[in-house]
Amino acid sequence: MRRLAPALALAIVVLAAPAAPASSPNALWRVVHELCVTDMKISGLPAPCLAVDLRGGWAALKDLKGRTQVLLIPTRRTTGIESPALLQPGAPNYWQDAWYARRYFERAAGREAPRQDIGMAINSRYGRSQDQLHIHIDCVRGDVRDALAAHQDEIGEHWAPLVFTLQGKDYIARRLKGAELDRRNPFKLLARDGAARADMGAQTLAVIGAEFADGQPGFYLLAAKGGVPDNPDGASEELLDHDCAVLARP
Repeated sequence: MRRLAPALALAIVVLAAPAAPASSPNALWRVVHELCVTDMKISGLPAPCLAVDLRGGWAALKDLKGRTQVLLIPTRRTTGIESPALLQPGAPNYWQDAWYARRYFERAAGREAPRQDIGMAINSRYGRSQDQLHIHIDCVRGDVRDALAAHQDEIGEHWAPLVFTLQGKDYIARRLKGAELDRRNPFKLLARDGAARADMGAQTLAVIGAEFADGQPGFYLLAAKGGVPDNPDGASEELLDHDCAVLARP
């Protein structure tokens, strides 16, 4: 394993500060490809990842930022949200994989989390440090959760601008009903919006668990464009709370 130490060292730098410029934008890919996948094939253990699903094509890795944050990472080379492969027929639904991988987030939290306290996010090319697609899984910010719940009747089943801001940013949103994402792929749902599809790399996308007023489970999908004056980073990771305050509430 000594020959792979440089990749692991790069990963530590990247995972400790994922929003900052990294010494190598390929460090995360090297950790997953050279370490986690290799170990899984040789020993059946995913180290240093939490899990590797070779058939499903994904790995779950604990991020060093925060006590509970987990990353869902494809095991095939996939640069980011702009990758055309994400929109191809039969493309993996990494968001459903990430929702499944919330079990590793809950394991780090030491408890099962209500679905409305769980958020997943991918940053735009302007707000990421790594050129390997990764979905952040962690607690949602309490104020974000509460704002979405308070305005849930205004969020329909088609993309539309929110009438309120989140972290001072304008988002478009839609809702999905159902406990799982199944075959509903948020990347493809976002790309159906022509403006988003024209520049997918500039988009940031978040999926927040929900329990609607009628008691039915579901999700809120939130998207925004980065690289513009009022949202230069395009990082919906800001909707997550890496201190996980919502789970500390009674």
